[in-house]
Amino acid sequence: MDAALAEARSAAARGEVPVGAVITRNGQIIARAGNRTRELHDPTAHAETLAIREACAALKSERLPDCDLWVTLEPCPACAATISAARLKRLYYAAPDPKSGGVCHGPRIFTHPQAHHAPEVYSGLLEDQSAALLRAFFASKR
Repeated sequence: MDAALAEARSAAARGEVPVGAVITRNGQIIARAGNRTRELHDPTAHAETLAIREACAALKSERLPDCDLWVTLEPCPACAATISAARLKRLYYAAPDPKSGGVCHGPRIFTHPQAHHAPEVYSGLLEDQSAALLRAFFASKR
C-alpha cells in the first residue's frame, strides 16, 4: 500500500485527485499508476484502470487471476466492473468512499448477479494516511 500511496502523492502533485494503485504478482509490483483523468483528458484514466491496462500489457493477457490490486481509495463502480472483468484475485483498498464507491458502498458491483467475478476484498490498510491525503487535496481546492 505504501507504493500506491506514493502514486497518489504523485497524482496530487500533478493536480489530479490523489488516488494511486499498484498491481502485484507473487509479491512483486508489475504495474503502478496514479489518476490521470485531467492530464489525459480521459474520464476513464483512474489509477485502477491504468494499472490494470499496464499489467495486462505486461502479461499479454486480458485476465489477471494471480494478481492483487492495491488502491488508496475504494474503487468507483466503473473501476469495480473493470476489476471484475480482469478477474483480479484480491483487492486491497485504503479509504472507503461512501459517496462514490462501488465495492462496499453504492451499487456494490461484486455482489451484483451480472458480475463476472468477485475478488477477495480487504479494506482499511493505511486508511488514515490515504484519507488525510484526500482531505488535504480537496481542502486546497476550496
